[in-house]
Amino acid sequence: MSSATADASEPPLFAAVLRPHRSLSARGFAVLMVAIVACTSAIGTSFWLMGAWPVVGFCGLDVLLVQIAFRLNYRAARAAEAFHLTRDRLSVTRTAPNGVATATVFNPHWARLEVDRHPEAGVTGVRIASHGNRLDVARFLGPQEREAFAVALAAALAQARAAPAI
Repeated sequence: MSSATADASEPPLFAAVLRPHRSLSARGFAVLMVAIVACTSAIGTSFWLMGAWPVVGFCGLDVLLVQIAFRLNYRAARAAEAFHLTRDRLSVTRTAPNGVATATVFNPHWARLEVDRHPEAGVTGVRIASHGNRLDVARFLGPQEREAFAVALAAALAQARAAPAI
């Protein structure tokens, strides 16, 4: 049996998919944009009636810039990091916001987890390191989520190292 077949049939010791959190839903975004357009229209109309008609164009520009900023934010939310750990392989697949995926594979017996901690902020960085290569992971998580992820991955790596070879 090839190692690729063994990896496919072997249940993972650890599997996780990390995605950036966005608190505003699509419906909430639509409601927010309607509110911004309504406020901006009221402001623009009042300036128009006072004779300051150029302000209306700037009000429209504000709405356009808010729309663009939110669209870029939602596009960035399509990023993801997928972790799959078996007894003899740790793979990290990163998906960029544009959909391009890149995979990095580590041997769990050689991989080590590096965690940066700040006394006040908590965990500020998590890296997987092996043979001089380092991969920053969980960058878009908050300090508490990063801490929980690092603890879970470290425990899974220890379990993979302790597992007997087949």
